[in-house]
Amino acid sequence: MASSVQTRFRIDGLDCAGCATKVDTAVRRMPGVEEVAVSVAAGTMTVRHQGTVNLGAIEKKVTALGYKIFPASDRHTPTKANGCCSPDATHAAGEAGRAQMPAHDDVPRKGAWWQSKKGRLTLVCAGALVVAFAIGKLAPAIAPLAFVAAMLVGLAPIARRAVMGALEGAPFSIETLMTVAAVGAVLINAAEEAATVVFLFLVGELLEGVAAGKARASIQSLTSLVPKSALLEQARGTREVPAENLAVGDVILVRPGDRISADGVIVSGESGIDEAPVTGESTPVRKGVDAEVFAGTVNGDAALRVRVTAAAADNTIARVVKLVEEAQESKAPTERFIDRFARYYTPGVVVVAALIAVIPPLLFGGEWQEWIYKGLAILLIGCPCALVISTPAAIAASLSSGARRGLLLKGGAVLENLRTITAVAFDKTGTLTEGRPKVTDIVDFSLSAADVLTFAAALETGSSHPLGKAILARATSDNRDLPPVTGAKALGGKGICGTIGGKQVFLGSPKAADDRVQISVNQWDRIKALSEEGKTVSVLIVDDGIAGAIAMRDEPRADALAGLKALALTGIKTVMLTGDNRQTAAAIGKQLGIEVRADLLPEDKQRIVTELQRQGLVVAKVGDGINDAPALAAANIGIAMGGGTDVALETADAAILHGRVGDVAAMIGLSKRTMANIRQNITIALGLKAVFLATTVLGLTGLWPAILADTGATVLVTMNAMRLLRV
Repeated sequence: MASSVQTRFRIDGLDCAGCATKVDTAVRRMPGVEEVAVSVAAGTMTVRHQGTVNLGAIEKKVTALGYKIFPASDRHTPTKANGCCSPDATHAAGEAGRAQMPAHDDVPRKGAWWQSKKGRLTLVCAGALVVAFAIGKLAPAIAPLAFVAAMLVGLAPIARRAVMGALEGAPFSIETLMTVAAVGAVLINAAEEAATVVFLFLVGELLEGVAAGKARASIQSLTSLVPKSALLEQARGTREVPAENLAVGDVILVRPGDRISADGVIVSGESGIDEAPVTGESTPVRKGVDAEVFAGTVNGDAALRVRVTAAAADNTIARVVKLVEEAQESKAPTERFIDRFARYYTPGVVVVAALIAVIPPLLFGGEWQEWIYKGLAILLIGCPCALVISTPAAIAASLSSGARRGLLLKGGAVLENLRTITAVAFDKTGTLTEGRPKVTDIVDFSLSAADVLTFAAALETGSSHPLGKAILARATSDNRDLPPVTGAKALGGKGICGTIGGKQVFLGSPKAADDRVQISVNQWDRIKALSEEGKTVSVLIVDDGIAGAIAMRDEPRADALAGLKALALTGIKTVMLTGDNRQTAAAIGKQLGIEVRADLLPEDKQRIVTELQRQGLVVAKVGDGINDAPALAAANIGIAMGGGTDVALETADAAILHGRVGDVAAMIGLSKRTMANIRQNITIALGLKAVFLATTVLGLTGLWPAILADTGATVLVTMNAMRLLRV
């Protein structure tokens, strides 16, 4: 297959769905361009094209339409000719196009609304309109000319964009309708209204831009959490360097109270990490050596040395922002339907406006000026901007809102389909449970529980085994001082032994312990009871006596029970699919009140998901491991749990970054609220148009209320969608 190149741009001034359509149509018609994805919400355009395409020509084409275009930092990505835009590909390619690209800033400049091109044009047009009204009072004879001049101040750039859009294959844009309506109004001696309508149109466009900017900033603001500089450790001490220059493997010093400047692993030190800016966790998380930390989180009470594990462009926050922006570029089914509808709707409106302008005068003796005026008003009412933006505005706000609380969704289609879920299949280990064992019981047979823990932890000092780590973690949390061990030795498949304070100590499985010292019936009963609860039991022998036992289990996540209940309350079926043995799985299932399927291979999980679908259920699969990948792919919606493998994250349609079971219900709830918001937006867009259509035909409203039916509805729809940012 022939290779092709993916190039990403940021576009300044891309504030409405009509803008996106014009840019999409113009670039798509260029030779060598294979696919175009434009996002109003993200202000981006991703183009898949042949490697020989002149990227400067693409920039020139977009600039001619009236927009500023900037190459994004991840602009070159190799793809397959028949593939689609890949969210995670980051390799450089397309050097032929790169050489032809002029240099630009990586992102558009930010500023107050009055500093923007649209803001300045609106202010100049307002000034011209005020002057025209003043002339109308002082010299009524030349008032029409003054209003025509005021109208031209604002209409000239609009008309230019209309002409360029028409030449590039978008003849029925709002600029075209606006230009025809304004010129037509002048021809029927309504210059004052024409000038007012042009000014109101510019105000509406400006408000659209402000609203779109706020939506865009909601996700981009995450990047401001990462500090601009870092303290890099070098042979001669530490040196402050730009955070973007950090490389994988560098070691940085993070002082108490500082934000961490890169994703990494703690090399030395222990401190409470405030992860609220990134994960939403309200309390600091205590972290020590080998623990992962994320860029943008805040170090608490002690200095840390951190080894960088991801460059600035690949840290957690950067990946979240990139995934959300690319998800905003993928269209939901509702959005695609409305786009198809708009292709026929707008030409239809032009035909209806023309018929209203000519039929009554020709057939019923109506006044030409009156009905042409009404036809021009209907042109403005009929613009589909508010209708077209109704879905992407809501989708973009929801994707941003979800990302800020750790809910990543790969596109509008996923967000839209989540509301239809009727069954959720969970993996056990690492999904419903923490994914690592914890000490649940310390049994004191001949020694106290404290001594049993102390001896066991002393033997496990330096252990890398999950059970050994669990015992050491419990000893640390209980502040136990561990005595020195001599002659420590691991016994393959049995346990570990050593000498502590002159006593021979052994810690191992019940069977291995019974081989050394006979376990009594009562002790066996206690051990079996713990085993039946799905716990792993290690028995401690001191000299020649059974001193005690320690039981461990991979415990359910703190919010697992509440998260499953939240799903049950909405009528969603839940089931656990696990490769663990039936006894362990049943114990966890009983504790959480969930149906259990155990002893499953990856293909078994996939088969069960398919069986649920055959029963008429719409299935979401939640998992975090490689063995979950087949079931994640088979499910209607695959959801990767935070901390999962790259394979699971790649296969899944969505991801829960913070490992909260309750976030599954939250994700489904977000989908339902989003679709309700979209329905509200469509009602606002069509409702306002219907009202003003009726009042225009009846002669109750004219041109300037007609423009409010379009730009006003667009602003209302956008602001209504922005409410989802507060969810």
